[in-house]
Amino acid sequence: MKRRTLPTAAALVAAAGLLLTACGGGDDSSASNDKIAGADTGSAAAASPSTSASGGADRPKIAFPSYAKNVFEDQKTGDVTKDAVLADSAMSVDSMDDAIFKRSTGTRVLGFFNTDKALNAAITYVQGYIDKNDVWIGETRYFDRKVTLSGDRQAYVTYCSDESKSFLKNTKTHKVDKTPTSADSYVLYHTSLAKNAQDVWQTTNIVSNRGDKACQP
Repeated sequence: MKRRTLPTAAALVAAAGLLLTACGGGDDSSASNDKIAGADTGSAAAASPSTSASGGADRPKIAFPSYAKNVFEDQKTGDVTKDAVLADSAMSVDSMDDAIFKRSTGTRVLGFFNTDKALNAAITYVQGYIDKNDVWIGETRYFDRKVTLSGDRQAYVTYCSDESKSFLKNTKTHKVDKTPTSADSYVLYHTSLAKNAQDVWQTTNIVSNRGDKACQP
């Protein structure tokens, strides 16, 4: 496999239906099944290391090792609130990878940008890398990121990941798993976020679907 997949436990199945409904109800999700590569052209892509661009709390910084990079497309929507949601959503992703590289499920950033079911899923995800003595190398691209707002403090984000240029590496044997690119190199994510008292948009739930046709090039 290219990278490990976030848990899709039975407890998240009902939430997935809610996320799909919510994400399908806003203007931003109307093109979710349209051509994805090249969507929202002209928007800037940001690579890790990164910090959240939204205001409020003093957000911790994240710096990746030189052998790994996350690239986030569709950073700017023209809406300040949606841009803040996307920025903290990206930090949620980065926080999990930061924990993988630090070999710890107890990092500050993991609990800073994730809570509730998403934090539990993130801990399980990171622990899977630790138990297998794995990290990942290369570049992972996140694209077709779309936001649906629900009131002032709730949001839903869908996005795709392209893992065709990222690979598992065993830290003990140093072997790199050079899995060929396939449909499974692309993953669709549905996430829910809530704005906490410190104005951080924390990811509260996340459901992934590896090989989803919506993310294929």
